[in-house]
Amino acid sequence: MTSVRVTDLIAVLDAAYPPGLAESWDSVGLVAGDPDEPVSRVLFAVDATAGVVDEAIEWGAQALVVHHPLLLRGVDTVAADTPKGALLHRLIRSGCALFTAHTNADSADPGVSDALAEAIGVTVTGPLEPKSLTALDKWVIQVPRAHSGAVLSALFVAGAGAIGNYSDCAWTVSGTGQFLPLDGATPAAGAVGELYTTDEDRVEVVAPPARRAAVLAALRSAHPYEEPAYHVTERAKVPSSLGIGRIGTLPTPESLREFTARVRAALPETAWGIRAAGDPDRVIRTVAVCGGAGDSFLGAVSRLGVDAYVTSDLRHHPADEHLRANGPALIDAAHWATEFPWCAQAQGIVAAALPSLETRVSAVRTDPWTLGEATC
Repeated sequence: MTSVRVTDLIAVLDAAYPPGLAESWDSVGLVAGDPDEPVSRVLFAVDATAGVVDEAIEWGAQALVVHHPLLLRGVDTVAADTPKGALLHRLIRSGCALFTAHTNADSADPGVSDALAEAIGVTVTGPLEPKSLTALDKWVIQVPRAHSGAVLSALFVAGAGAIGNYSDCAWTVSGTGQFLPLDGATPAAGAVGELYTTDEDRVEVVAPPARRAAVLAALRSAHPYEEPAYHVTERAKVPSSLGIGRIGTLPTPESLREFTARVRAALPETAWGIRAAGDPDRVIRTVAVCGGAGDSFLGAVSRLGVDAYVTSDLRHHPADEHLRANGPALIDAAHWATEFPWCAQAQGIVAAALPSLETRVSAVRTDPWTLGEATC
């Protein structure tokens, strides 16, 4: 049996949580470890804390997959006598790679908020803040019929013609082309001063904007004409199932009081607990969720008109102003608790793709709060 390498694990995780979905400020992917090293045990957690690293090493994991980046902001040292450096040194010495899927896992489908919605019994209908599909260029090229195959082949090698799970995609229609070479031209066909007509194909392909220079170079190289006729347009952005947060529905309507109890029972216990804001008897049918800190989306959930919003790290003034404006009821859970369900999701994806691996979710609670007291 061929052993699984860290690079194979990365490929599965990148397919599920594409790095291109990460926000520009984020840091995702392989943090430490050798992609060519074998891996047989993978541990999943929200954070790479000392306790989680202890568990990974004691269990003999060769990879630790976490949601929160250990090295998010710029650092100028990972010395072993610094808190984060000490963790990295321990992982490296133990042969345990560290991999992060953060905002790319937030926006993926399924992603962090899908796991939260599933945990609390919400049926997802779409993203809270959709991401548009990646823009594509559409290339339209006129080619002498005898050269269409060569030009298409060059375009495909340069990165054109990929649509979803399909490659070498193109559309061709035949017609008649004409041109009049002027003084100074060196035409591949026809003569200077004479109108020339010939059978041509109109070839259309799509390509990522990042491949624009490569596609143009391939076009000029493979096309027989001195001045190929072509034009490029960028496809309009269209909504997708990708994006931060999720909206959905409950199986049956219930009061805010009942729904809060549902959330409390579904999520792991923390000192922070579960807090709700709004009329306890308000009927809840539609719900928005956002794993992790979500008060930046209070305006969005109000515009969507849902009955309740489940997230974490809500601040006093934004929450108060939101309720004064008759916004949806609020349920505030611990940050770690709202993202913890993702660990099982990521574990399931890896286990299905690489069944020879041993996988498990860390039992260590990485929520930083240790005490909580309620007053009457």
